Amino acid sequence: MTFLLNLITAAVLYGTPLLYGTSGEILTEKSGNLNLGVEGMMFMGGALGLGAAFYYEKLAGAAVSAPLAVVIAIAASFLAGALAALLFSFLTITLRANQNVTGLALTIFGTGVGQYIGEFMRVREGTYVAVSNTLKGAFNGSPFPAFLQELPVVGRLLFSHSIFTYLGIALAVAMGLYLHRSRSGLYLRAVGESPATADAAGISVTRCKYLATVIGGGISAIGGMVYIMTVVGGVWNHEGLSGVGWLAVALVIFCLWSPYRAIWGSILFGGLLILYLRMPIDLIPDRIPDPALCGHRDRAGLYLHAQQPRQAAAGQFGPGVFPGGAVSHGCLPAFPAAWRGGTRRRRDAPEARRPGEFSSPGRR
Repeated sequence: MTFLLNLITAAVLYGTPLLYGTSGEILTEKSGNLNLGVEGMMFMGGALGLGAAFYYEKLAGAAVSAPLAVVIAIAASFLAGALAALLFSFLTITLRANQNVTGLALTIFGTGVGQYIGEFMRVREGTYVAVSNTLKGAFNGSPFPAFLQELPVVGRLLFSHSIFTYLGIALAVAMGLYLHRSRSGLYLRAVGESPATADAAGISVTRCKYLATVIGGGISAIGGMVYIMTVVGGVWNHEGLSGVGWLAVALVIFCLWSPYRAIWGSILFGGLLILYLRMPIDLIPDRIPDPALCGHRDRAGLYLHAQQPRQAAAGQFGPGVFPGGAVSHGCLPAFPAAWRGGTRRRRDAPEARRPGEFSSPGRR
């Protein structure tokens, strides 16, 4: 029972950023646009959201307000995603550029911008860019009182999550009501289904597409900020978000473009991701506990804290994975040396290959 509660709590933690990314992309696709740049927008939202909270705290000093820091991070990340989506909208709606190519270009562009901003902050500060423990508590803490969180089973399941989880659920519900219970939502769906018919009915197709794409991009970027501030723990690393945006795009299709289904779909994907990352070591012989890799990537490209190295016993889940019902960010069982370069080499393969040499699984 404890394991199941821990798994659900961790699935919600990992699924919350996916919920934002998926909700934003659903709104975009309901207007008839396909934005494959979610990954890039989440990178930009994560970098600018963390940077805004970090520099606000640095300027405010002892007078820092945790709720205001949360609002500033949300606003900065939303603005980053909205600007990126505005660029996408101009190219695809006004200039009629190919949506698939433009979306892929936005992913490359946004990823580069996010990494550049994060690296610029790190070099300027001379150390890792991270918010204080006070702000970490504000971003990760539950908005409910302690006595509700301490209720047996129910407290863990319903009242122990971060404020972003409840905001994400409320956003998905509001979006579902807007799309299916409002006149403007009906207009938006009409634009997505048949732009010519909507235009004949007097609906401004261009306006609807622009608004839905820009707002959807901002919502998706908030998911990047949530990932950095909750899952990663408020510390910037240049590949911490790798792959999360693509999971959000896949989740849109899995949930059949429904914001309601995105709620449980994001939790399901979060649970699958946490199982993928934290499988018992004895079931994966190639994974070894290596405390020297603290702060490096795990198998999904997520960077973990280097401040609290831990080591897992053989056959156990990753160290400190579910302390008190939450996922810790200590040292996890990491790749062996052959995996650290990003691709796995055969054990009997030579250490180096000639430039340009191709190696397929079926050939030595």
